[in-house]
Amino acid sequence: MTWNPDQYHRFSEARSAPARDLMAMIPDRSYRQILDLGCGTGEQTRELAGRFPHAQVVGLDSSAEMLARAGAHPAPNLRFEHGKIEDLSGNHDLMYSNAALQWLPDHPALLARLWGHLRPGGVLAVQVPANHDHASHRLLSETAEDFSAQLGGSTRFGTAQGASPVLTPAAYAELLDALGATEVTALSKVYPVVLSGAEGLLEWTRGTALVPYLSRLGAEDGRRFTGAYLARLKEVFPGERVYYAFTRVLFVAQRT
Repeated sequence: MTWNPDQYHRFSEARSAPARDLMAMIPDRSYRQILDLGCGTGEQTRELAGRFPHAQVVGLDSSAEMLARAGAHPAPNLRFEHGKIEDLSGNHDLMYSNAALQWLPDHPALLARLWGHLRPGGVLAVQVPANHDHASHRLLSETAEDFSAQLGGSTRFGTAQGASPVLTPAAYAELLDALGATEVTALSKVYPVVLSGAEGLLEWTRGTALVPYLSRLGAEDGRRFTGAYLARLKEVFPGERVYYAFTRVLFVAQRT
């Protein structure tokens, strides 16, 4: 996927609120190795490095476009690496992930893999969006069905996945308990965002949900796809104001 940092940061304040809450949920410990999974442009990675100055902090992301911006956040105990979460190696004391794991399938298996890279006493802190059942995403999926040939059958979450892999807070807590986790906190929270009608909702999705589709389409098909999606949005959201209930799942757990 090709990410656009400028588009993503158009709503930076709204997108940062869940990250701040997740950061506040992390217990203060003497971490040595900290890994930010799907670090994007590195703002939260830099905050981790500042909060835990005696730890070595690594930001990992698969997007060269995002990592190109991460260099703007230097710190002596901080570095960034290009790579995939699926190829994770090494052991860590704190593994943090803000709005990244929703792109990966099979969260029960994913959590088990991540848990295997966490040292005893280590902490896993994760935040994922849980808006896959919102009308904006349902309409996006409907539009993708009309462009199935151009997309090669791909959906937002991939051809093999189809639906969102994001689970409920209770399901994450149960999975973590089965892995032997202690001090598990799992919750869902709505972060309200007010947008300027259907056009504002379109601009919001351009930064994230639209990316997998537009990355697969040429310029002309991309314009047609966006136009078709906007037409659907206008039917459901005809007014000049949209209250978008931006829902997130956050969880933090310690390995014994």
